[in-house]
Amino acid sequence: MSLSITTDDSSAPARGLDLDQVRIDPTWARRVPAPVAMRRRVLPLCRVADRVVVAWAGGDAESVERLLQRYLDVGFEMVEAEPESLRRSLLKVYDAASRGAAGNASQALRAGGNQPEGAEDAVALCDEMLLAALLRRASDIHLIPTEEQLSVQLRVDGQLESYGDLPRELQSPVVSRLKVLAGLDIAEKRVPQDGRFTARIGGKQQKVDIRAATLPTRHGERVTMRLLLPLDASASLELLGMSGRDLASFQAATGRPHGLVLLTGPTGCGKSTTLYTAIEQLRTSRGGNVITIEDPVEYEMPGVTQVEVDSADKVNFSKALRSILRHDPDVIMIGEIRDSETAEIAIKASLTGHLVFSTLHTNTAAGVVTRLVDLGVEPFLIAETLRLSVAQRLVRRLCPHCREPRLMSRAEAQRLDSNELTGRTVYEPKGCVYCAGRGYCGRIALFEMLESNEKCAAMISAGVTEVELLEGMRKENQPLLVDDGIEKILSGTTTVQEVLSAVAKW
Repeated sequence: MSLSITTDDSSAPARGLDLDQVRIDPTWARRVPAPVAMRRRVLPLCRVADRVVVAWAGGDAESVERLLQRYLDVGFEMVEAEPESLRRSLLKVYDAASRGAAGNASQALRAGGNQPEGAEDAVALCDEMLLAALLRRASDIHLIPTEEQLSVQLRVDGQLESYGDLPRELQSPVVSRLKVLAGLDIAEKRVPQDGRFTARIGGKQQKVDIRAATLPTRHGERVTMRLLLPLDASASLELLGMSGRDLASFQAATGRPHGLVLLTGPTGCGKSTTLYTAIEQLRTSRGGNVITIEDPVEYEMPGVTQVEVDSADKVNFSKALRSILRHDPDVIMIGEIRDSETAEIAIKASLTGHLVFSTLHTNTAAGVVTRLVDLGVEPFLIAETLRLSVAQRLVRRLCPHCREPRLMSRAEAQRLDSNELTGRTVYEPKGCVYCAGRGYCGRIALFEMLESNEKCAAMISAGVTEVELLEGMRKENQPLLVDDGIEKILSGTTTVQEVLSAVAKW
């Protein structure tokens, strides 16, 4: 059997499918044992519709089909892959360090699989889960205990996906293994704990920092792991989703020698990634002494002094802020302004010639002003120091290879508060080999920026409400979150439903 791969990239090479551009689904990839896959150079990639797509190196198709029928219990189609990318993918999927017990681990993680025994299998199971998360490009791994089993779920592009279930007998050894890696007390099971560790996954090709947290529940300890991949050297604010206008506003604010630049939004909306990317670009372009205070440090940045807040409160945000001001910083990043003392010191730092970055939890860019007032900051000080406030949300990015066009309905246009959009071309997910059949590849941010110009500063000093500030943004033609979402809908970057889920008020 052969499969025709459709792509909108006319420059794609004809020598075979480039697996570096493909999302591999570990649920299917590990169905074929490592020695067999490496010797015959075959790799199940994902399930699209009712068939599994299998990459192979070419050759005797009939013998490969007979081989695959032994391991795949559904129909499949084969596509010839670019040889070098296939080699790299095989090395990543069949990590040499986990081959010994990984076969049993893969079986155990499939519902109803055989139960492995012993500490060695617990190690293999943990390696299997970490590798699966890397292959799916997951941000989190959830181990959720129930009365009968331990459920393993991955958060991919903001959505939880079930990866498999483990027998309840394996809960204790698997959790203990993860607690040992994270430096936690394995004997303490009644108190929440958190720690971190570094793993090398996929044939040791990928270094991943992992934050682990445990939580006692009725059926045992729940474990959640956050995967913190190193920042991509090619990452930029444009790739994160900033439009030309937003980027110009952001660069104008960060080009100032002092002042406050604040990012806002719910937990998990990408604020930290935007901050890290902005600081890295700023450090590269103009240099200077950059010091951060974080809880905890998520990404290590060469050339930046990073201070981690101590859980024992020996080093908190306010103490660290007072101290670092004596170290002659040019740029300061505060992980979060969470109390009046931190807000006061951040304001003073910006007044004394420092560029200060931080985050707040509000729903809109204008809400930053209200939140700072709630923390006890005088409106005239906010007007004096605030350069830019940025609201941010994350939406899933449509796979460009398989998205399907349709027309926007009147109901959708009304929910976006823009009736003139009725009948415009928008796009829906379908699913192909490039996106592992999901229809989405990664996420992109929506932005809303409140530029503190002379008029805005006067309104802030006068103590106007958040609603009045939003009206002022409209009069100044400053786009809101929904406006940025509409632009990304019409460009085919995301869907109507994704934007409505992120910004709709009701």
